[in-house]
Amino acid sequence: MARKTTVAKRRQQKEKTLEEVLWDCRVALRGVGSIEKNRDAVISLAFLKFAGDKFEKRRREIAEQYGANPIFLEKSSFYNARNVFYLDEESRWSTLVENAGANDIAVRIDTAMAKAEERNPALRGALPLNLFSTLGAETRSVKTLIDSVNQIGGGRFHEEDLIGRVYEYFLQSFAVGSSKEDGEFYTPASVVQLIAELLEPYEGVVYDPCCGSGGMFVQSHKFVESHHGNRRGISVVGQESNPDTWRLCKMNLAVRGISNDLGERAVSTFTDDQHRDRKVDFIMANPPFNLKGWRGENELTNDPRWAGYAVPPASNANYAWILHMLSKLDVDHGVAGFLLANGALNAGDAEAEIRRKLLENDKVEAIIVLPRDMFYTTDISVTLWIMRMNKHAGEDHEGRRLRDRSGEVLFMDLRTWDQNVETYKLDKNKRKKKVVLTPEQIARVKGIYTAWQTGDGYEDIPELCASVKLEGEDGLRANGFTLTPSKYIEFVDHDLDIDYAGEMTRIREEMRTTLRMEEESQAMLKAAFEGIGYGLE
Repeated sequence: MARKTTVAKRRQQKEKTLEEVLWDCRVALRGVGSIEKNRDAVISLAFLKFAGDKFEKRRREIAEQYGANPIFLEKSSFYNARNVFYLDEESRWSTLVENAGANDIAVRIDTAMAKAEERNPALRGALPLNLFSTLGAETRSVKTLIDSVNQIGGGRFHEEDLIGRVYEYFLQSFAVGSSKEDGEFYTPASVVQLIAELLEPYEGVVYDPCCGSGGMFVQSHKFVESHHGNRRGISVVGQESNPDTWRLCKMNLAVRGISNDLGERAVSTFTDDQHRDRKVDFIMANPPFNLKGWRGENELTNDPRWAGYAVPPASNANYAWILHMLSKLDVDHGVAGFLLANGALNAGDAEAEIRRKLLENDKVEAIIVLPRDMFYTTDISVTLWIMRMNKHAGEDHEGRRLRDRSGEVLFMDLRTWDQNVETYKLDKNKRKKKVVLTPEQIARVKGIYTAWQTGDGYEDIPELCASVKLEGEDGLRANGFTLTPSKYIEFVDHDLDIDYAGEMTRIREEMRTTLRMEEESQAMLKAAFEGIGYGLE
């Protein structure tokens, strides 16, 4: 009977979907540590699993080519040349699986992390050290986690991007359950995809001054791959102030084989710019919304990044992020796509002065308001800004002839695009709903944007988009340099389409019909009761 039960359990495990297996990984540590520690534990183990799988595959290739000779099998350069991390015996996933039930398994995992980092310079600072020894999880919980992670593999789940799917699931899932501050490290995938599609980072340097877990970098590589480009033509440069998130980013990029420069340490971009003199081709970013206290009242007032503009207020970093990114862009062709809270569209005082100069200097190309409920830690609607250093006529990398858009800004309002909703599982009985842009919607936004850039078939669409000039009676200057799309996009008053006389006639007829039916019904009831009464007499 015991053997039949075991076979049945194995069959049930085999039938689990990838999402169910990943859910089991999260459940294994429920009630153990903080959400951050559990996140790091799950993701780091998944990293060791994928790194181990790649190592074993490469090891088999070396054995086939050179035979089972330790000189070749243990030569790290043979692995690194194929973008595979060399792993000592203690760091190999197979070793951890064999010892999953050992009383010192937590120590063994920490040792595996430390050895992997020591062997591979690219992992320096990426893996959490001494995490499992201080996690407080029982041996059986850690074993359950290892057994669950061990089920994730290409042999069982034939996903085109299994690594990406697993990492995105964990980053997304932990972001859903986090507070606002804790959840800032993850930007919804459809939003990042939209930015990549509009900026088209085919070749050059992609920069993110607040890179979180690296979603912008990953999507830029995915964009290149989906358009059959060369991933090696893109290099990623970034910075992140939160040490735990900085590590997550390095791990996320390392497991996908994306080379990167995230600076020497996790530190604020404002107070310690790790790429001070760097100019970049693309910027993709999701800065913390309305960040307060990013500088002291008398600090950074003469910073060269604000040259020619007012000093951004210490009470809100929105325009500090804008000017910082502007200072990084290549002066001839740099372009940036970044997200900000909607309040930045018409903020006053120093911010209004900065906004005026940005528009007069012709740095803003497009403003796109996104639907509400797209983000995991806030339900507000946010705005995608696109800044471009050169809006003159020319030819892009696709050979498209771009018209001169000098002195013009494209506005789009997508707040009504809120029909596509996905549900995320927080726990057994609690779920969270979020709006997600569909591939068709992203394609439509890109189509409008490209048509506006080229002048080929673009036209203003009421309640969706409008092209606005700086000058003119209805231009940006005349409207006080506000960037709120509703100031410029035509609003259709659908009430004006109503035939009030006809509607009133229809309503009166419906009332007469209803009244007549009620009278007939009462008459029938009265006749019925009278008939009953007569029969009783």
